Amino acid sequence: MALTRSTLAARVRTLVVGLLALATAAVPGTLPASAAQGTRSHVVVRYTEYGIPHIEASDYRGLGLGYGYASAKDNICLLADVYMTVRGDRSRHLGPDSAANADLGRAANSLNSDLYFRSIEASGVVRRLAHSAPPTGPTPDVAQLVRGYAAGYNRYLRETGANGITDPACRGADWIRPITELDVYRHVYAIATISGSGSAIDGIVGAQPPTAAATKRARAESPSADRMVRALRATRQDQGLGSNAIGVGNSGSTAGGSVLLGNPHYPWQGARRFWQSHLTIPGKLNVSGASLLGLPVVAIGHNENVAWSHTVATAATFGLHEVPVVPGDPTRYLVDGTPERMRATKVSVPVREDDGTTRTVERTLWSTRYGPVVNAGPGVPLPWGETAYSLADPNAANLRLLNSWLGLDRAEDTDGVQRALTRTQGLPWVNTVATDRRGRALYADLQVVPHVTDELAEECSTPLGSQVFPASGIPILDGGRSACSWGSDPEAVQPGILGPSTLPTLTRDDYVTNANDSPWLANPRAPLTGYPRVVGDTATARSARTQEAITATERRLAGTDGLPGEGFSLRTMQQTLFGDHSRVATLIGEDTVRMCGAFPDGRAPSAGGPVDVSDGCRALAAWDGTYRADSRGSLLFARFVARLASVPGGPWRTPFDAADPVGTPRGLTVERPEVQKAFGDAAAELRAAGIPLDGRLGDHQYVTRNGERIPVHGAPHVLGVLDVITPVWDPKAGNTEVVHGSSFIQVVAFPGGRGPRAATLLTYSQSANPHSPHYADQTRLFSEGRWVTDRFTPAEIDSAPGLRTEVLVGDGRAGRH
Repeated sequence: MALTRSTLAARVRTLVVGLLALATAAVPGTLPASAAQGTRSHVVVRYTEYGIPHIEASDYRGLGLGYGYASAKDNICLLADVYMTVRGDRSRHLGPDSAANADLGRAANSLNSDLYFRSIEASGVVRRLAHSAPPTGPTPDVAQLVRGYAAGYNRYLRETGANGITDPACRGADWIRPITELDVYRHVYAIATISGSGSAIDGIVGAQPPTAAATKRARAESPSADRMVRALRATRQDQGLGSNAIGVGNSGSTAGGSVLLGNPHYPWQGARRFWQSHLTIPGKLNVSGASLLGLPVVAIGHNENVAWSHTVATAATFGLHEVPVVPGDPTRYLVDGTPERMRATKVSVPVREDDGTTRTVERTLWSTRYGPVVNAGPGVPLPWGETAYSLADPNAANLRLLNSWLGLDRAEDTDGVQRALTRTQGLPWVNTVATDRRGRALYADLQVVPHVTDELAEECSTPLGSQVFPASGIPILDGGRSACSWGSDPEAVQPGILGPSTLPTLTRDDYVTNANDSPWLANPRAPLTGYPRVVGDTATARSARTQEAITATERRLAGTDGLPGEGFSLRTMQQTLFGDHSRVATLIGEDTVRMCGAFPDGRAPSAGGPVDVSDGCRALAAWDGTYRADSRGSLLFARFVARLASVPGGPWRTPFDAADPVGTPRGLTVERPEVQKAFGDAAAELRAAGIPLDGRLGDHQYVTRNGERIPVHGAPHVLGVLDVITPVWDPKAGNTEVVHGSSFIQVVAFPGGRGPRAATLLTYSQSANPHSPHYADQTRLFSEGRWVTDRFTPAEIDSAPGLRTEVLVGDGRAGRH
């Protein structure tokens, strides 16, 4: 009887795994892989379409080995740059004025980055946490994953060598080095603190004791509350941090069960790219999804019973304390009237000179009981004079991220998701949306949040803090009083953070959603309130993208969105995302068309004089309000909306109304000269770039990979499109690259309580190496609105066209089958 291809593949796979297990067991004195560190593990890596690895091992160390090996093979240059950065070695290899790695912190140059990361090393915090017991330290399984990951990374590097790397970004570079487990934990720590202390690197390393003259100047340089609020609001978008997630429960899905959309908006380049994998330890773990490069878990994904995603949350990721400085002695400060000496940390950085020699730069960094002294926060000066500002980061004691994500990887339902997050308390700046095969949808804002109650903020805020805190949730407290320290909670695994019961959660059988706004309208049918301001606000304007997530979900439930039937299936969730509909087009599109048609002789006012917009008006009148690649007029509308942000007082005819938070603000004040000029300036901008006002979006919004121009659909956050794409605007050519936006996208369904059925897409593809076959293959799929069918069961994997298998045994070389 002839064997089918899938049956033959399955038998070969079973034979390979069995022989390897037998070979391992046959070694005299060999313990089971889980019994001792350093035993030989077998790892099978099967590659399905688009280079997605399905890694199977007998224990967590072996799983980490396969993950480290496979991820290094795809992205060795990006990963090596990470480890050079977190060791504080950029200046040694690249020079002090070279660009810092922006994915690991906001630093002006490599020298500042090195000073910062070497100060973390000098503090010993990462070593201390890495060697502590859980819950503050890694669980035994996480420790084995990390140990295996470092070994797998080093194994690939040993086999390839720096000169054998095909990626021109680092081939032959002297900074390609083996890594240690500590390097992996340094990277995890950098990710945890990226939105806190990592956002203020220049301010931390630049804070030096002032002279008498500088102290006098500081009186006139007190920071502006308005400027600080604007800077804080812009910080995360500048870092490329954002996401959407929609979780639909039993009553909102067409076949019962549940449907999840995960749509994080992350950088398309650099170390915060996602990498997709499927991780299996038979009988212990079976999870598929993606994580940020170098984190050997699945951070966003699904297993047999539950699916989840994250969105960047609004909770404060740092706080400030303003301390009174002892007159004449700026490195001492007063707490309850008693002087305390600041802690001085001396840091040395080796620096490569232009002539190839090496010198050493030394600097002393300063900190108080609250954290490092800063002379600048994100985008604002914080002068050190008669007072000093100290930055407190709630994630500065958090190395629990991998514990949390491995807990999610093993959860059996949404209750298990909530228990894992409550137990580990390691998510640093994201909330969670999850669904399960029982048909429940969960929103959980269970993350690391400063323990600053509204009462503490009212009692302890400085004059600056009393303005900044209500607007942003960032606390600025009086550090001169010990009573103004962050509080503690017996539920919390570390001092100074809120306990889980204080943080908002919501379970529904219809839906929950989040698009980087506060928890308030996770479901507008059951608004969340009562949480501290430090977590987020309530009864304030939602972003257009939040409105789109809610209205798109409600339209689908009601069957009024033009798609067949009512409720969500896997297919209709995919269509909802790639419909690329703009909420702002709904709110002001008709007004824009009316204004455009009223311009005398079809000419709009602009800074350079009247500009002909007649062809743009016709395109907008026929436009359906979407940002698909073939839409016309959408690029003109996008440039117009971008300029509306500068209209004094805003362009809205109907202001925000908390009684109608999804429908307001709306309408355009078309009669205002500033609004009309914004439109004319947008048209003039396109004409200057040689772009027709009625041109197709995909002709002028694209990326280029190995000389191939690939059109990109989607639009910036401000337009209220779920499929966010943040392009680089070239005044001569249009949107010619993507900074960040839709990255690892997944739709997971448990129809009728069965499943999972899933479709995924890694928009920028698995590898950053231009010589890899997986450098742009999924980017082409994204351009065409196509998806990758998730292969989760052994039969699905074994039937993949072009299936490739690699076997790694112990510390030997990779075998190929």
